[in-house]
Amino acid sequence: MKIDHSLPLEYSTEENRLKIFGFWIFLGAEIMLFATLFTSYFVYENRSGNGPTGAEIFELSPVLMETILLLASSFTIGLGIHAMRLGKQKAMMSFFAVTLVLGLGFLGFEIFEFTTYIHEGAGLSTSGFTSMLLTTLGTHGLHVTLGFFWGLFIILQVKKRGLTPETANKSFIFSLYWHFLDVVWIFIFSFIYLKGMM
Repeated sequence: MKIDHSLPLEYSTEENRLKIFGFWIFLGAEIMLFATLFTSYFVYENRSGNGPTGAEIFELSPVLMETILLLASSFTIGLGIHAMRLGKQKAMMSFFAVTLVLGLGFLGFEIFEFTTYIHEGAGLSTSGFTSMLLTTLGTHGLHVTLGFFWGLFIILQVKKRGLTPETANKSFIFSLYWHFLDVVWIFIFSFIYLKGMM
């Protein structure tokens, strides 16, 4: 395996560059998934039937906390990649760990939010609106949950193997995934929550 030392570690081999390119293609498919969910949500947004509307169930404070936690995690994963590029393994692992803790905090708020919605009569079968709301939020939450375990395995691999072209590549690809989830959340926050509260 030929390593190009003039490039960052995660791009240093041809295989690594191809893996990153392949992951961008995967993210394109993920964009289509969320675009489909958003489109379906907007079709059913005003079809609440006898169930509650967004204005009745959305509360700004928990959603704001979720947003702060996820955006902060995007910042810490960026710091982790920066530390990785400087060869600071412990700092990189620490930033990744903080990212995952913030992700867990986000999931905690989301579980609380789901429980509240169901308690207020906004279940999957209540209306088209609540069905698509919970499906869209749940799909994003599932992605964050998978991301948490993925990030955990990466921390364990870096701890065991150190910073190599392979572990750096996996770490960088994970950071792309995590940033993608943050971007999706910004759309959810803006076009589902804020719009629904108006």
